[in-house]
Amino acid sequence: MPGTDVLTARGDAGDAPAPVVARPRLRPRPQHDPYLLAGALFAGYALISVLRWYRLGNKSWDLGIFEQAIRAYAHFQTPVADLKGPGTHILGDHFSPVTALLAPLYRIFPSPVTLLLAQAALFALSAVPVTRVAARLLGRRRGLAIGVAYGLSWGIQRAVDFDFHEIAFAVPLIAFSLEAVLRERWKAALWWALPLVFVKEDLGLTCAALAVVVALRARRSDPRVLPGAIALIAFGAVAALLTFTVVIPAFNTTGGYDYWSKVSEGPTPLDGLDTKLRTLGWLLIPTTGLLALRSPLLIVALPTIGWRFVSGDSHYWGTDWHYSAVLMPVVTLALVDAIDRSRRSARPWLRSYAAQLPLAVAAAALALSTTLPMATLTEAATYREGPGPAAAKELLKSIPDGASVEANIGPISQLTARCRVFWIGNTRGETPEFIALDNSRGKYKDPLQTARGLHPDATYEPAGSAGGYVLLRRSL
Repeated sequence: MPGTDVLTARGDAGDAPAPVVARPRLRPRPQHDPYLLAGALFAGYALISVLRWYRLGNKSWDLGIFEQAIRAYAHFQTPVADLKGPGTHILGDHFSPVTALLAPLYRIFPSPVTLLLAQAALFALSAVPVTRVAARLLGRRRGLAIGVAYGLSWGIQRAVDFDFHEIAFAVPLIAFSLEAVLRERWKAALWWALPLVFVKEDLGLTCAALAVVVALRARRSDPRVLPGAIALIAFGAVAALLTFTVVIPAFNTTGGYDYWSKVSEGPTPLDGLDTKLRTLGWLLIPTTGLLALRSPLLIVALPTIGWRFVSGDSHYWGTDWHYSAVLMPVVTLALVDAIDRSRRSARPWLRSYAAQLPLAVAAAALALSTTLPMATLTEAATYREGPGPAAAKELLKSIPDGASVEANIGPISQLTARCRVFWIGNTRGETPEFIALDNSRGKYKDPLQTARGLHPDATYEPAGSAGGYVLLRRSL
């Protein structure tokens, strides 16, 4: 029988042959592919981020900031992030109330690992609609290739490798919304886009852009959708405007939005043009072979690309950090749409090129992964804590629960689950009980002198050093 292995059992001498037993081969069904891929991606993403935290390899203070806010939500308190300054309301920094959804989980498992695993799950979940709709339109093999290319895309890998961020919620919302667009499920597309306004202040414009795509695609086939799409365009734009000008300033102690200066910095948007063009190349060439330019779905990427490139802050221009993660489902599903359109083209070369792209972008993603965070999973050192980090963590454990601590990047996410943590040099008059410093690179030649410079009216004494970390205790 096709698809089975046939086994013939023989009995003792003189016995008649045993009946044939058909054993079905265990092959995943096509509809299971997206979920199996998502499971594999979750394992990879989780290992990258959790093992980095375990080795004290965090790259910024962001994980600590979000943990402080979510910890407050979990205990029904005002979401204060002391790392941004004592008493700073997180909604006065970025408008991301969606992170409160993690509060129940954090209440049960109060650890930064909870946030990292949640982010890994959200990113992996986004691969489900991408792979599913690609397989539906292009066939199983091409769909799975697209899913692999998406899951290993550089934008997702960079975000996984850079602590926790609220945009982890935006990535699956955009992916599900665009899947609904490609399946012509217009109302579902609008509903998936709507919650973006609660993820981050700029994503109201992305919500509006998704509604624009729905309006363009549905205007002929189902004009009844147009009023809802137009309403969501207006809602997303107005929500973004009010968030920038009213909501965030209302929670901000200065009565403004702290990031306007990052947009206005620099003389012209032409600053860093070489870097911006390289970023555009990375967004469109290895991920789509430029074919995505044939799809109107790229409209959804314009708000994010726009604010990043208008900004005078060079951190927004390049391919590092987490800023490109929300663009990965957009460019990938624009490629799917473009391939589907190109198959009906009158130009044979275009049909042939489009047919080869799923495998090509998957191969490109695999090749690029040798220099991206996924490659670290093949290195033995990734799984070893090492004597330095182990000793440093033992030192930090000597700080009592509930203590106030001033720290730089290294100790932050080891302490925010149980202490009140401030960013070094930003205690705004508060005198913490401890100062914890990652001094593994020798930045602080005299930690006690550093403490005197930070708090001239207080006296600190050494409380220990280990693994390149230094702990100071305030004298009574």
